[in-house]
Amino acid sequence: MAGSGIEDVMDPALCSNALLRQAMRSLGQIYDDALAPSGLRATQHGLLATVARLDTPTMGALAEALVMDLSGLGHTLKPLTRDGYLRLEADPRDRRARRVVLTDLGRAKLRETTDLWRGVQARFESALGRERAAELRALHAELASRAFRDSVAEAAAGGDGPQ
Repeated sequence: MAGSGIEDVMDPALCSNALLRQAMRSLGQIYDDALAPSGLRATQHGLLATVARLDTPTMGALAEALVMDLSGLGHTLKPLTRDGYLRLEADPRDRRARRVVLTDLGRAKLRETTDLWRGVQARFESALGRERAAELRALHAELASRAFRDSVAEAAAGGDGPQ
C-alpha cells in the first residue's frame, strides 16, 4: 500500500550533504572559538587569507575561489570593508569589474588571526592525526572542485542514479 512518502525518506545519517554540513558546523565552531579573541570568525580569516593569496582578485575570481555566488560574497565582504580590512576598487583594465584589496589594517588583522589559526590547526591535526587531516583536506578539495561539480551535473543530465 502506498503511504504518504514520509516512510520512504532516507535516514539523514546516510545523507552525505547532511553529514558534511554537520561536520563543517562543528569544525566552524571550533575554529570560530579559537579566533574569537581577534573579533573575526574563521570564515572571515579564510576570506582575508584568500584575498592575500590571490593578490587583489576580482569579485568574480574571489567568488570562484571560495565557491560562493557574487551576492553571498558581497554580503560576506560588507563587515570586512566597513571595518577597513578590505577595500573594493574598480579594475583599471575593466571598469565594470571590481577588485578586492587587502588594506594595511587587513594585513595586520590577517597576521593576528593567522597566529590564532595556526594554534587551532595544530590542535585539529593532533586530534585527527596528521595523515588523516591531509587526506581529509585532499577529499574536501576534490569535493569543492569545479571538476567534481561538473561530474555530478553530467551524471544528473545523463539520467544516472536510482530509478
